Amino acid sequence: MPTKFLLPFLTSMLLLPSTLVFAQDRAEIPLWPAAAPGETGDVEPEHALPKRENENPPKLRIGNVSKPVMTLFKPENPDPKGTTVIVAPGGGYSILAYSHEGSEICEWLNSIGVTAVLLKYRVPRRSEENFHELPLMDAQRAIRMVRSKAAEWNINPDRIGMLGFSAGGHLTVMAGTNGGKASYEAVDEIDQLSPQLNFMIPIYPAYLLNKKTNQLNTNIVVNKDIPPAFIAITFDDSERAVGAAMLLVAMKKVDVPCELHVYRNGGHGYGMRASKNAVSKWPELCRDWFAASGLIE
Repeated sequence: MPTKFLLPFLTSMLLLPSTLVFAQDRAEIPLWPAAAPGETGDVEPEHALPKRENENPPKLRIGNVSKPVMTLFKPENPDPKGTTVIVAPGGGYSILAYSHEGSEICEWLNSIGVTAVLLKYRVPRRSEENFHELPLMDAQRAIRMVRSKAAEWNINPDRIGMLGFSAGGHLTVMAGTNGGKASYEAVDEIDQLSPQLNFMIPIYPAYLLNKKTNQLNTNIVVNKDIPPAFIAITFDDSERAVGAAMLLVAMKKVDVPCELHVYRNGGHGYGMRASKNAVSKWPELCRDWFAASGLIE
């Protein structure tokens, strides 16, 4: 193995016990039958990042994903509505915050009877200009694959949504606003299915705002065909709070339902872990939104 690849590989072996257990418990499902479209193969080996000090419990972060997969989390007591949520961790399109913005969210969704699918999309950015391009391909492929599994998993193919954090929140919005346009050429019969989400839940979404114009970025096209949204963010989360507000305004203009909760403080990157801040209650309100939207009983 080349020297420059050796350290990440060894680090991954030392730091991945939770991932290994996770993999044994839940099988990862490859998104693509062969190499993912647009993948050049010049990314270093996938690995876990070193644990950060003073994190309790520690957070698992994964880097260098070139073989995207999804992992199914089935609830013990599934809600009869058959709703499924694809979970997209954040990480600035550089890494994936795989536990506190990933597996922990899937477990919470299971606790309210919702089937969850954890999406491991490609990172880091392959392009600074179109940094979401390959992740959007992975997201659309995941939506189609989940839809293709409706009978096998006993889920409703018309109740498939996406919940993402930060960069994953941006990816959620991009998937929600690009449902009528495929981001890659079809590779098999699964790609004949629709990549359209039925709802979207961006939590502290990043990259929505054009800082020069104070408007939504032009690649976010909001029209009457996009799905309804639940959004949570904090006032002190830099310009991201403005981006979330602008998304609400744009959705209001086309009469697509959007519920936005702006909390006073809490910053960024908290996932759904408990804190002294009121923003920690967003999962309760999200559950209420699921019920009010007819997604759970």
